[in-house]
Amino acid sequence: MEASNKLIAEVMDVEQAKEVLRKEGYFVDNLWNVADVKQRYICDEDTAQDILYKSLTNDATMEQIWLSIDIFSEDLQPTNN
Repeated sequence: MEASNKLIAEVMDVEQAKEVLRKEGYFVDNLWNVADVKQRYICDEDTAQDILYKSLTNDATMEQIWLSIDIFSEDLQPTNN
């Protein structure tokens, strides 16, 4: 029972942290975790973090995100700065 209470507390902490970030304007509905990498590959936490960092910050990924933002902005038609 103690382990499940700890897990619930950790989930609540994560949700509270996400809420703080959301209030500051960050998008937090699609977060990646080392567990996502480790379910596909056998590696340690540091390697999984490195894979995530390189995957999510490379030029091709960033270009795709900006392209997607442009496409959905056309659909929703916000005012340009």
